[in-house]
Amino acid sequence: MVEINPVEKVREGSIYGQITSLGHEQLVICYDEPTGLKAIIGIHNTVLGPALGGTRMWNYASEAEAITDVLRLSRGMTFKAAISGLNLGGGKAVIMGDPKLKNEAFLRRFGRFVDSLGGRYITAEDVNMKTSDMEYIAMETKYVTGLPEVRGGGGDPSPVTAYGTYLGMKAAANKAFGTDSLEGKRILVQGVGQVGKYLVERLIKENAKVFVTDIFEDKLAEVAKNTGATAISPEMVYDFDMDIYSPCALGATINDDTIDRLKCKVIAGGANNQLKDEEYHGKILLEKGIIYAPDFLINSGGLINVCAEFMGGYNRESTYRHAEKIYDITTSILEKSAIENIPSQEAAIEMAWNRIEAMGRVKLPY
Repeated sequence: MVEINPVEKVREGSIYGQITSLGHEQLVICYDEPTGLKAIIGIHNTVLGPALGGTRMWNYASEAEAITDVLRLSRGMTFKAAISGLNLGGGKAVIMGDPKLKNEAFLRRFGRFVDSLGGRYITAEDVNMKTSDMEYIAMETKYVTGLPEVRGGGGDPSPVTAYGTYLGMKAAANKAFGTDSLEGKRILVQGVGQVGKYLVERLIKENAKVFVTDIFEDKLAEVAKNTGATAISPEMVYDFDMDIYSPCALGATINDDTIDRLKCKVIAGGANNQLKDEEYHGKILLEKGIIYAPDFLINSGGLINVCAEFMGGYNRESTYRHAEKIYDITTSILEKSAIENIPSQEAAIEMAWNRIEAMGRVKLPY
């Protein structure tokens, strides 16, 4: 599922090597024999505030794969929060196993592990987790967000994630085509889960020519039927003739096997960690003239949504207004990339680190 990024010089087989290379503060291993819970919580950086990031449940092939995933994802959350102007740090949790294992006791036990960190980590929903799961977790800890609207929460953050991804895509299209209109553009959305589904709906409304794919055939058929998008098989993706490629499933789809095959001018999607090798593949995209909208920037709408909920007094309208800033930030990043001739991902990470370092100095004692 996830590969260690060679440019980060992670020492394979060494947990401390990975933590050191990626700059993490804490890695928490959680185990409960009665429920079968096996979870890992990664806290990357808390300079700006407590680490907030979703919990995903996945049937990982190995413990090493799960650790690598949580470390990379939590690092991405640090950048996502910083570049979005949120006073949050970066964290993430993964639960190992089949999602069918979830039940009340299982989820409440995980909630107790979250609570034991005393607010250093705040959880929310991610892959294979639902707002109803957050309700069980909330029975054991206050450090949870993404609760249903009937409980005063912000509900499913996916629509806001999709909205930010859509705006980032329009900003990237403006850079590539001279207009941010997506009308008539051939756009392939890879992965039609919650985020992908809402993104497709927005693209269809703008009269784009939308193509969709997913490894789950029933989900693919349903979205194609409901939206009018054209379904294609997953095997066709990397050789498909398109203007915009929008990865909205799992990460690392931009890699040695796919990057030379991609036929597009823009890459803008909701998935995390889209570049298998952040530095190397970012440079290749720059050389090929493909505009890449940094993933942690344009998919930050979900984090903006759950942050607003956790801070109290959730207001959907103001949350969407905050997410609207993604367009202008994406434009600034792409301009910086062009002027300095550096990959857009590098430009975005630099902007995020600059804010973290500046705020770190502000918090120093007199």
